[in-house]
Amino acid sequence: MEITDRGLIYDAATKPACARIAYFTNLCTLRSGAIVAAFQVGSGKHSPDSTLRLSRSTDGGRTWTELSARFQTTLGGVPGSLSGPAMVETEPGRLLLMATWFDRSEPGRPLFDPVTEGILHSKILLSESSDNGETWSTWRELPTPGLAGCSTTGPIVRWADGTLACAFESFKEFDDPRPGRHAAWLVVSTDGGRTFSDPRLVAQHPEHKVYYWDQRLCAGKTAGEFIALFWSHDLEHKKDLHVSLRRAWLEEGRLRAGPIRETSIPGQIAAPLALADGRLLAFVVDRDRPGTMTLWCSPDGGLTWPAQDRLIVHVHDERAAISQGKENIDFKRYWEDMGKWSFGHPALVPQDEGLVLAAFYAGTPDAMSIHWARIRVAAG
Repeated sequence: MEITDRGLIYDAATKPACARIAYFTNLCTLRSGAIVAAFQVGSGKHSPDSTLRLSRSTDGGRTWTELSARFQTTLGGVPGSLSGPAMVETEPGRLLLMATWFDRSEPGRPLFDPVTEGILHSKILLSESSDNGETWSTWRELPTPGLAGCSTTGPIVRWADGTLACAFESFKEFDDPRPGRHAAWLVVSTDGGRTFSDPRLVAQHPEHKVYYWDQRLCAGKTAGEFIALFWSHDLEHKKDLHVSLRRAWLEEGRLRAGPIRETSIPGQIAAPLALADGRLLAFVVDRDRPGTMTLWCSPDGGLTWPAQDRLIVHVHDERAAISQGKENIDFKRYWEDMGKWSFGHPALVPQDEGLVLAAFYAGTPDAMSIHWARIRVAAG
């Protein structure tokens, strides 16, 4: 694998103070050939003024133009912030956008409560565009019955028959004194995102000793098949595990899943992409020293990940005041670090002629941009 070219989708250095921190990257390739990038911007990570921005490329990702679309952050008179965009084209020119809304009626509250270990009250929202992302409908809420502390995680999967799967996770809310019970979920739509199923459980540790955070999904070879990668955190032993993988199938409205397996890939959030020849890619953020964004390749669908075949896409000098290392992690302080990290959130989409396009955010604590890199993947 080799990088053929790279650049910026969003240059934070040229933006005003209220929009100099960009992250939560998502890429969506349209049938017209255009690519739309969605990401979160604000004056700080997880700041009360956080909202969404969109940029579009019509030349395969070489150059990008920011779209004029702006999104409502106040719901029912309650001020909020927007986070974690994910987008898919359901029909030619018709796009579906999924995002998380956080209640900011008390702007002094952080996203995460270090006392209860809960997060701000949230809702998962959906909006539609019929003009390739130029204009958008008002938000509608995606029901998540019986779940709390919900937030979106990664791209929306679309299979050839039009079925959609939208991924999210649940935890607990800010003032809830009960122990957290993290789980990864998805909801399914067979009508282009107009209606969705009840949540389907993708991953949850039976004894709640491991969290399967930030699931990223990609479609497999067969209808309803998908591969999920997880940032896996071992609460009992106070450390991150290697990236975990689960292969699953949607069958007649039900979810059938194989075992969750720990891979040999070090790191946190990982974006998968299944290639037509059976190989599986994983674009991974690893916050060791130095930090890296690395593209891994499995020749056997995720069973093995030869280290000699990996490609380091970005090396990062983390300048934020990080308190936690690889071992003996203090969970509460780890959450604080998440609000400081200045690179990460991998996204990956295929292109023609053995190319893939990767995106991520990187910068300094006071200016984080959205980067892209085009990578040639040698034939398997």
